[in-house]
Amino acid sequence: MAKVCTFAPLCKNLAFISLLPKSSSSPPICFSTSTHFPHFNLRKSFLPPRTATDDSEDFMLMGATEYVEQGSEFDEAEWSSEEEEEDEEEEEEEPFDIQEMERQAKLAVREYSDSLSRELKIEAEISGRKESRGRRKKVQSNRKNIPDHLLPRIAIVGRPNVGKSALFNRLVGGNKAIVVDEPGVTRDRLYGRSHWGDYEFMVVDTGGVLTISKSQADVMEELAISTTIGMEGISLACRDAAVARMPSMIERQATIAVEESSVVIFLVDGQAGLTAADVEIGDWLRKNYSHKYILLAVNKCESPRKGAIQASEFWSLGFSPLPISAISGSGTGELLDLICSHLNKSEEYESIEMEDYVPAISIVGRPNVGKSSILNALVGENRTIVSPVSGTTRDAIDTEYVAPDGKKFHLIDTAGIRRRAVVASCGSTTEALSVNRAFRAIRRSDVVALVIEAMACITEQDFKIAAQIDKEGKGCLIVVNKWDTIPDKNQQTTLHYEDDVREKLRILKWAPIVYSTAIQGHSVDKIIVAASMVEKERSRRLTTAILNQVVREAVAFKSPPRTRGGKRGRVYYCTQAAIRPPTFVFFVNDPKLFPETYRRYMEKQLRSSAGFTGTPIRLLWRSRRKSEKSEGKDAGSRTQVNLLKADGKLALAA
Repeated sequence: MAKVCTFAPLCKNLAFISLLPKSSSSPPICFSTSTHFPHFNLRKSFLPPRTATDDSEDFMLMGATEYVEQGSEFDEAEWSSEEEEEDEEEEEEEPFDIQEMERQAKLAVREYSDSLSRELKIEAEISGRKESRGRRKKVQSNRKNIPDHLLPRIAIVGRPNVGKSALFNRLVGGNKAIVVDEPGVTRDRLYGRSHWGDYEFMVVDTGGVLTISKSQADVMEELAISTTIGMEGISLACRDAAVARMPSMIERQATIAVEESSVVIFLVDGQAGLTAADVEIGDWLRKNYSHKYILLAVNKCESPRKGAIQASEFWSLGFSPLPISAISGSGTGELLDLICSHLNKSEEYESIEMEDYVPAISIVGRPNVGKSSILNALVGENRTIVSPVSGTTRDAIDTEYVAPDGKKFHLIDTAGIRRRAVVASCGSTTEALSVNRAFRAIRRSDVVALVIEAMACITEQDFKIAAQIDKEGKGCLIVVNKWDTIPDKNQQTTLHYEDDVREKLRILKWAPIVYSTAIQGHSVDKIIVAASMVEKERSRRLTTAILNQVVREAVAFKSPPRTRGGKRGRVYYCTQAAIRPPTFVFFVNDPKLFPETYRRYMEKQLRSSAGFTGTPIRLLWRSRRKSEKSEGKDAGSRTQVNLLKADGKLALAA
């Protein structure tokens, strides 16, 4: 008598199978599975082992539908052959070429970088940078990387709206300074590196120098200082005081630039002609800085014929005028020749130890959270203008900084980033360009210090800035500034606050948090310590043996989920293909078999086992091609690797 088993589906993909007792005279209970299991297959490994009794009798499994309609036997070998072949393919350990895998990993990183560049819409910027590098490649091939603070400095001064920023961009190349046809755009000192022939120097852009002959109302009108924008939440007395101090602070920044420079370019407007402000600035330079080499450049002289006539008016200032055009570039070559005649050549710095890599730290955040105060507290001087008025900082301010341990950093202060809709509704071109400079500062930095105000709630704009930092692949630390404003602090305050920040900025859950009070200088040194640690983690590289051991342990603890068709993802090999940020390439059978949840699990395991605090990590999943498998079998002379599960070691075979 043949044994018959019952088949009962318990859920969508699970069924119960049991044998009927021999004494049972009732027919087997059958359940229809045509609606839920149109292609039901039973894996052979799920069947119990055959016994001698089973071998002596006819053993058959019957599907409910087939039992009712046909009563035919179900061929076990037929519905398990596909799964057996898949299991055999998964169990097979095939050697492969390490060099080929490493080459494919670098190719995957390059493809990902190109796609990210297209997504960020910076193809024009990259191509322009490549073209400029190509033009200067022959000149810069023998030039050493001299530290910025050792180069001579050239200051550009003048009254507002004479084209100082346009000339700065012309000398350094690119659009580093904001150029808008309105006065008072530049406020802080802006530095840029330039060279002419064998000479290399730093150019300093400054704000418009004001004179004491003007009233406060005239100064505010000339500098376009607003008394309403960025003044929300500020008392009337503080508002008036901040506005009154703004011109003197701008003039102080220009004075510092002149004092630290060896050559001064006194820029005037040839189209507007000689003004009283030009006369007063000329007297100020001649009385206080007569020991410096001062060049009088008459800007906006596009026509060579009219330029000589326009420049002749400025002989009364006591300097020899030189007509130039910062927009078209006419006359700038002669200007650079005059500048370099009073400078030392770059070869004279050969005895100085040159720098290779200096990490850049950008300070970003919403307006009025204390970014400029943090920069001033770090460098120990009034490097940028600090005011309760939101939007005081316009350009991205670059500053060199040497930590107490001697390590050098490149600090970048940025303008406050407001929501795009608010910037558009304001209608300010200057603010739109300032926000653009802030995002460009993130792009050219290595570590980003995201500053938030302790008493202010974390907003959607903070989350958008954090998302941009993660998307750019930059290291990050969260700086909670104005920590002294939190009342009644205790030991639990920091823990609760950190939990709230982690919850609202989940995308930066890997970033360290630093609490500081920049206006008083409290704990600002911890920002540099944390940034240095983040940069080390961002530049760290794991060996292939350790990396594959971590991956094996992660897969052994939690295997990739199976699909409905019974397929399971499998990791063949993993390598770290890049740093800054750390990028890992996983060679698998099919990237589609690894859902997003499992990829996050793998990232979590890498962080828990290997660290990488403060930096995003990239996991790229690449399918192992059939051609690569065949090459791995035939290339017996190449170095081959086989990941053994038994001893957990990386075995190398030649």
